[in-house]
Amino acid sequence: MTTHHSTLFESSLKSLKFLHRGKVRDLYAVGEDRLLVIQTDRLSAFDVILPDPIPGKGRVLTEMSFFWFRKLQHITLNHLTGVAPESVVAPGERSQVAGRSMVVRKLTPLKIEAVVRGYLIGSGWKDYQRTGAICGVRLPAGLQQAQQLPQPIFTPATKAPAGSHDENISFEEAVAVVGDRALAGRVRDIAIRLYSEAAAYAAARGVIIADTKFEFGTDDEGGLVLIDEVLTPDSSRFWPAAEYRTGTSPPSFDKQIVRDWLETQPWNKKHPAPRLPPEILKKTSDKYQEVLRLLTQ
Repeated sequence: MTTHHSTLFESSLKSLKFLHRGKVRDLYAVGEDRLLVIQTDRLSAFDVILPDPIPGKGRVLTEMSFFWFRKLQHITLNHLTGVAPESVVAPGERSQVAGRSMVVRKLTPLKIEAVVRGYLIGSGWKDYQRTGAICGVRLPAGLQQAQQLPQPIFTPATKAPAGSHDENISFEEAVAVVGDRALAGRVRDIAIRLYSEAAAYAAARGVIIADTKFEFGTDDEGGLVLIDEVLTPDSSRFWPAAEYRTGTSPPSFDKQIVRDWLETQPWNKKHPAPRLPPEILKKTSDKYQEVLRLLTQ
C-alpha cells in the first residue's frame, strides 16, 4: 500500500515559510490563517529522535487521522480545511507532501493534553499502584494491570517542552491551565465521547484502544476544535484483542518493537540513539500498516 513510496526523514520546502520541526511533524505557514502539517517518517523513543525513519509511517498516521476526523466529525469540529496539500506548494515539492500532510486551520492550542484512559496501563497503572487514583480520579481497589476500567476516565496532562515528559495533572489543575472551567469541562466531555465511540468501533474490528491523547485548540470566537492527529498508533495505545489478557501488558501496534530493542542496547537514552537494524524497521513499519488495515478497511 505505501511500501513503494519513498521515506521522508525531514522536509525541505522553499515555497512556504517554515515554522517548526517537532519530533515527527514539520510545520509551514499557508498564508495568515492556515498551516501545512507534514507527517515525516521520523520516530522518537524515550524522547530522542532516532536516526532511521520508519518506512510508510507518516502516510499511515495521516491516513488514520483523516479517517477518524471524518468518522467523528458529528461529535466536534476539527481543524481540517479540505485544501489539497499539493495545491499550496511548488510543483517540485509535491512529492514531499503527497499522502503525508494536511492543510489545517491555524488555531490557539490549549496547553493541556486531553488524555482518556479505558484501561489501566502505563503511567496510569503506576499512579494507581501508588495512590489508588489516576490524576485525582479515585478507582476501585484491586484492579490488575491492563484491566478495563469501569468507565473511561479523563486524565489530563501538561504539555512538556521538548526533551521532558508530559506530567499527569488533576482536572482542577487542568481548569487552572486552561483558565476556564466550562471550557475544561467541554474538553473532558468531548474527549470521553470521542474515545468511547472510537473504542466501540475498534473493538468490533479486533482492536482495543487502551488509551489515547487528543489535542484541542480554540478559534477567534472561542469555539473548541479538535486538532493535531487523532487516534493514531503514536497518540494511542492499540492492542490486538486476540492477545489481550489482564495482569500483563499486551503487545501493542506501535513503536513498542523499537523500544524493546533499544532496551537491549548499551544506550543511555540520550542523543544520539543507535541505528536501527533493517528487520526492526520493517517489523515496526508492518505494525503501523497492520493496524491501519484493521481499522479502516
